[in-house]
Amino acid sequence: MATVKKTTIGGQALIEGIMMNGPFRTSMAVRKGDGTIYIEEVKQSEKMTFFEKMPFVRGCIKFWKMLVTGTDALMRSADISEEGTPEEEKAKQKKSALDEYMEKHSNLMVTLSAILGIAISVGLFIFLPRLLVEIAAKLMGDELSDKTWMSVVLNIAEGVLRMVFFLIYLGLSSKVEGIDRVWRYHGAEHKTIACYEAGKPLTVENIKECSRFHPRCGTAFMFIVLAISIIIYTIIGIIIGDQKAIVNILLRLILIPFICGISYEILRFVGRHDTNPICKVLSMPGLWLQRMTTREPDEPIIEVAIAAMQAVIPENADDDVW
Repeated sequence: MATVKKTTIGGQALIEGIMMNGPFRTSMAVRKGDGTIYIEEVKQSEKMTFFEKMPFVRGCIKFWKMLVTGTDALMRSADISEEGTPEEEKAKQKKSALDEYMEKHSNLMVTLSAILGIAISVGLFIFLPRLLVEIAAKLMGDELSDKTWMSVVLNIAEGVLRMVFFLIYLGLSSKVEGIDRVWRYHGAEHKTIACYEAGKPLTVENIKECSRFHPRCGTAFMFIVLAISIIIYTIIGIIIGDQKAIVNILLRLILIPFICGISYEILRFVGRHDTNPICKVLSMPGLWLQRMTTREPDEPIIEVAIAAMQAVIPENADDDVW
């Protein structure tokens, strides 16, 4: 009889590949230009610090580490996927000074890319919605905007704007050339993990039957972050009252790690109790958003997902229990 469980193994779609993060190993599998599957272990720190185990703190640390690791893997996969093609062989012969510099300082480039990604996200989902709300408050006048009930309305409006911008971002991302392939790999990642959790052998046929929607997904995490931010920012707005625009923006930046920490714990709880009716309702928005960020994969893509998954499954079946 198949053993059903929830696993801590998670993944990320890459360029023509998938990265899987297990309890002891992280691995990426990429389909090369010549059709073969390349598998590489991604080096991670073997030691887990005290803070990485601390509730409400571990979420921020895990998010940053996965952002850096994921950015590095994404850049690596883009290069690996081109290997074996005639164009790639020609490109090797002519490398620009910038390409050579990036190769020599890869760690620096990955860190800068991660910081840039966070900066863009903060600007789009934190700074811009708040700026629009501040403009609206100025147009209303001090007498109306200073009232507590209006502060609540403005904070909720800010949160709604943040949600709208996120949906627009996902919608526009889907229009980018080549992103459909990434969404198919994302779907394969989910289906492979679901097959493993169901206790079935990791075969193409078994994985095809599994759902591409998974409650413990990064997309679901982002939705929880946005939802929790509405609550936290509204409460803070009531407590501190009306402040200057720069103070409001700085407070939002300072509270980001706190919000991420709470969101991670909620995701863990909902994922662990996904049969509970209340938790099912809480997970529905994240599952719905995955209709935008996943696609049904074909067999070659599923084969890549299997290769990445098999490389990180622990010998002891209890080591990756959620």
